[in-house]
Amino acid sequence: MSDFDASARFRGATIHAGLGEAFFDPARPADFPQAVLRYRNRHWAGRMGLDGLTDAQWVEHFGRFAPLPGSFEIPLALRYHGHQFQSYNPDIGDGRGFLFAQGYDLADGRLRDFGTKGSGVTPFSRGGDGKLTLKGGVREVLATTMLEALGVETSKSFSLIETGEALFRGDEPSPTRSSVLVRLSHSHIRIGTFQRLDYFEDYTRMAGLVEHCIAHYYSELSDLPPDARVPAFMGAVAENVARVTAQWIGAGFVHGVLNTDNTNITGESFDYGPWRFLPVYDPRFTAAYFDETGLYAFGRQPDAMAWNLTRLAECLVPISSVEKLEPELNRFWPAFQSQLAKVIVGRLGLIPRGAIADGELLSALFAFMAVDRPAYEQVFFDWRGGFASEKRALSSPQAALYDSESFSAFKALLAAYESAPDANLFHPYFARTEPRTMLIEEVEAIWAPIAAADDWAGFTAAIEEIEDMGRAYGVETFTIN
Repeated sequence: MSDFDASARFRGATIHAGLGEAFFDPARPADFPQAVLRYRNRHWAGRMGLDGLTDAQWVEHFGRFAPLPGSFEIPLALRYHGHQFQSYNPDIGDGRGFLFAQGYDLADGRLRDFGTKGSGVTPFSRGGDGKLTLKGGVREVLATTMLEALGVETSKSFSLIETGEALFRGDEPSPTRSSVLVRLSHSHIRIGTFQRLDYFEDYTRMAGLVEHCIAHYYSELSDLPPDARVPAFMGAVAENVARVTAQWIGAGFVHGVLNTDNTNITGESFDYGPWRFLPVYDPRFTAAYFDETGLYAFGRQPDAMAWNLTRLAECLVPISSVEKLEPELNRFWPAFQSQLAKVIVGRLGLIPRGAIADGELLSALFAFMAVDRPAYEQVFFDWRGGFASEKRALSSPQAALYDSESFSAFKALLAAYESAPDANLFHPYFARTEPRTMLIEEVEAIWAPIAAADDWAGFTAAIEEIEDMGRAYGVETFTIN
């Protein structure tokens, strides 16, 4: 094990183990032929008290998985079931990852999980090799960094290490390079965790799991009477899931695989595979080539998450009641509408004017984007701060669209809004002509020199540029010293 004196601030935890062995299986990391550090998240390393690690120590812990002090001696492969494209699958679980460690965020005191992707075979691998392509790892780092900068509640890509194996994948030119990713999340307890207990009719553990979630993720519910706790938990989860769904819409993001095992109880977005950002507003835009019916298309994401929450409510009925759970489940749609207005007004850098006015502004904005199809992110960039940015907006590459009839309705409503104090319009980022985006062709352009010549300059530049965008938008992680 590496010398840990340099990072004595780390506060390790083993909270998940308290659920008992019915919730996980011990797992052993793969013995990789090499470990080349490709990315370390210095911002979040600081928040977790791990910024003092040398690169060699970092690789020892996040490539070789030497235990972090105060956390698990052996990683835990988590047990869960799930609906995958709305078909129930009882044969899943952590098949190429595990819960490596837990610790406390030094900034806000939250419990955080260090989960892996590509760390090798587990009891749930179902014949797979448990590995992750390097391209898949690069894509996840880009996705999470971009989402965080846009204000989305997302897991953080904490570490990416190339592991020196040649992998064969049908959706990539093979053989392709391999990697192991470590992501930092507030929780890895999924709706699928509850579904597994429901499948086995294990309602004693179901009740215990709810109490665990309240104790460690929803402590504000701890003082409620016993018969109110399960419904209140359902409602709190529904509101948090509504929040992140609204944030995806505001960011123009399509997750791609909104299965119940990819929906966690804190409402934090995680596990990125075939994700995409919208080029232009299109409710039918899909991320996964295998999503042939558009089940998880951009505009259907709220419906998908409401469907997933209904599955959670079904699991909780035996320890509560339909009468108590239904109104809590129904908190999703009002919360989504409220959060979407909040997100859109916030992205535009405006002072809110109330539910009715903000809802009308939102409707006018999406009506304009549906008719005239401007570049999605460019609209928010151009009109950040409202009329305070009119001169800048009218020199935009898509300024001609701002003369359209459909835009005039939005512009009339926009005139009543004032710039928010945190619009930050004097940040150098807003002196650009175009915003930083992460469309699929940009991802491919970043990957191409890595694949061809091991040239990481474009990747490094993209991360720096995204972090600068995050500072312009006032995202906390990108503003700490």
